[in-house]
Amino acid sequence: MPSPKDILKKYFDYDSFRGLQEEIIDRTITRKGHSLILMPTGSGKSLCYQIPSLIFEGGTIVISPLIALMQDQVDSLKKKNIPASFINSTLSKSQKDERLNKFLSGKVKLLYVTPERFRIKDFVEKIKTANISLLAVDEAHCISEWGHDFRPDYSRLGEFRNILGNPLTIALTATATNDVQVDIINKLNLNPDETFTFHHGIERPNLRLSAVDVIDEKEKLKEILSVIGNYKGSGIIYFSLIQTLEKFSQFLRNKGYQHNVYHAKLPDKQRKQMQRDFISGSDNLILATNAFGMGIDKPDIRFVIHAEVPSSIESYYQEIGRAGRDGKDSLCILLYSQQDLYIQMDFIKWSNPDANFYSALYDLLKRDIDRVNSDGIDFLREQMNFKNRNDFRIETALGMLDRYAVTEGNLEKHNLKIIRDLPFELDNENHLKEKLLNDNKKLLSVVNYFKSDNCRRVYISDYFGFKNEKVCHNCDNCS
Repeated sequence: MPSPKDILKKYFDYDSFRGLQEEIIDRTITRKGHSLILMPTGSGKSLCYQIPSLIFEGGTIVISPLIALMQDQVDSLKKKNIPASFINSTLSKSQKDERLNKFLSGKVKLLYVTPERFRIKDFVEKIKTANISLLAVDEAHCISEWGHDFRPDYSRLGEFRNILGNPLTIALTATATNDVQVDIINKLNLNPDETFTFHHGIERPNLRLSAVDVIDEKEKLKEILSVIGNYKGSGIIYFSLIQTLEKFSQFLRNKGYQHNVYHAKLPDKQRKQMQRDFISGSDNLILATNAFGMGIDKPDIRFVIHAEVPSSIESYYQEIGRAGRDGKDSLCILLYSQQDLYIQMDFIKWSNPDANFYSALYDLLKRDIDRVNSDGIDFLREQMNFKNRNDFRIETALGMLDRYAVTEGNLEKHNLKIIRDLPFELDNENHLKEKLLNDNKKLLSVVNYFKSDNCRRVYISDYFGFKNEKVCHNCDNCS
């Protein structure tokens, strides 16, 4: 049997492991022990399950949250001659069947799926028969409702593990507080005494963390231009609002700075092209909402600017982790304004409909689903929001009804329908109030990060429960 280092060299062309990789892989292979891995973005988490998958006799199922992310990962593995595949909604039925059969027969070693795949009875019945040696849960923070990117189907992964025969499990994330770590282990139905948590800490000494108070758009543009002028190389500028992004895009074009933009309102094909252009280096500057970045593995990003206040330390840390993966000096700067804080507070409000809203929407869908499918979301807004353009509770609620499998189909295809009752999580006002309070606490942590006079890296380390971190001597507060 080849050793992990043999596989590392043969398939990935590395001579040695980094950080905790070797220790994690050794535990997985020799002790068959469950693991929760907390490692920064870009530190090589994927190798921790990819190498064992090539040693184990059976197959490895990888749970991944995004279709685009799994496609990129599988493409990368295939280029290394690693037998990997994915199954998702972009494929025809015959393509799905063919890929699943190859996995069941052992011709494919790694199969990437979203957790929503386990809603499909035919898939579940077939996957039960597979010889599964390892279950890898990528972006494991999605399991926890108290994390920053909750996915209800992720919270059912303990049930899915049982369907698979409770295989050896490795859960991986860059961002999880102590509470979220406990939630991940519990929701996966893992025994805490048999699950070892590896954490890498916030070891990115090449990242200079900085925060600047800006009063208005003029000051914000001045800071952005200063960074672009002083840091040669690729950069990402994050915005919360598409309209603000487009405004600053025009500002920069007027100043002669070429760049691309990336946000949810662009056609899917155009977004993919923008992402490819940025990764390839044909475009070095991109203005984006937080929809951009998952799966971006570009080593030479010299700066990440948050032009508007992010919603949480978790999302902020994940986004700045895209800078400086080549180990060279890079800047991560947060531009803070009180007005942006109010925008995030509105986001939180509209992202947390109360129980009455969910109940009213559910009743409307049940009562008048034909009219809803015929007239679309404008009809729902008219009935529920009185045409308040700034209120996007409808979009939030529809998304949550789908994620909790209350509905299936969608308005775009005019085939939305209700298939089950409202779950406790959407029908209990106390639970929803607790979720709202949790989101506000996350935003308060961002405010405190900005206002802190102490080392910024220590602040982030303390937030994630990594105590006793040494001061970095490389943030604006330290220097």
